[in-house]
Amino acid sequence: MTAHVALLRGINVGGKNLIRMPDLADAISRAGCTNVSTYIQSGNVLLTTETLSGTQLEEHLERALDERFNLPIRVVTRTRDELARIVTSAPADHGSPLLRSDVIYLKHPLTVEDALARFPEPREGVDTVTPGPGVIYFSRLDAQASKTRLTRIIGTPDYQYMTIRNWRTTTKLLELMNAGSSG
Repeated sequence: MTAHVALLRGINVGGKNLIRMPDLADAISRAGCTNVSTYIQSGNVLLTTETLSGTQLEEHLERALDERFNLPIRVVTRTRDELARIVTSAPADHGSPLLRSDVIYLKHPLTVEDALARFPEPREGVDTVTPGPGVIYFSRLDAQASKTRLTRIIGTPDYQYMTIRNWRTTTKLLELMNAGSSG
């Protein structure tokens, strides 16, 4: 069994794509995954599976969610080892109290290189953008967060292949995975 986190894009945001977490967990379980649990309302699902991983698992979950909820929800998955690499590869100051720090998870076929080539120019002295393993680390000074240029990514063609989690959520998901199942 391999432990995965499934990050659902765009559910329970702004009153759209509303899915109750017990219903989400049930749908993922019925899709053949085990040890299913959710974390907060933004579509973070911990699960284990024997046979599927990567894009196969993402496509399998997307089909199951579309059948259950009649919503085209994009799913990005990472194994526990991949999530651990994401956490340990982060810039040293990522998560600092002086910063608002996020992890932008990229969905295949979008690569870090392609995303960065089209990423909004960071505002000097406010934004920091750093490539990572299948992610982009994005942080901005908390005191100047209203001056960030991150919001410019919304509405671009690449945005549909991204899902964003704050640093606290990312590290909590790894903590939960480490406390849970093996694999």
